[in-house]
Amino acid sequence: MSASPGDLRDQVVAMLPRLRRFARTLARDPHDADDLVQIAIERGLAHAGQLRAGSSVAAWLFGILRNAWIDEHRSRRHREVLGLPEGADETVGDPTTGSPDELLCVQEALGRLPDEQRLAVSLVLIEGLSYKEAAAVMNVPIGTLTSRLARGRETLQTLLSEGPGGRS
Repeated sequence: MSASPGDLRDQVVAMLPRLRRFARTLARDPHDADDLVQIAIERGLAHAGQLRAGSSVAAWLFGILRNAWIDEHRSRRHREVLGLPEGADETVGDPTTGSPDELLCVQEALGRLPDEQRLAVSLVLIEGLSYKEAAAVMNVPIGTLTSRLARGRETLQTLLSEGPGGRS
């Protein structure tokens, strides 16, 4: 690893808002998302020596977070969340970017995407990762990422044009 432990700690702290936002996209529940972030940070710091020199700390942490979500998701298959998660009216991003109603519509539409498309949209469009970084986080080829992203964008446009609850 090329960064000192202090540098890594500073980078991890700077990543916290983005990790929380991504975790909320995955978990769809703010409390579960916070738990996922904590798990990812613990795993990342415990395995800091595995971070390759010149690697993106963001992509590395997003990958750890995604893997933690997969682990948690597999262990909770029996539990199914219906409707919007509690606290869905809490905004993750900048509240000046849209009205609360618009943000809720986008959050609801994003939540209705299949997991693979929701991950691709979140990593590339929301978190700003490059296609290469997002593909690495998702452990898929870039072509698979781009097709999931295209389908996710198309589905989001359809859902948002239909309005709340999928009504025209």
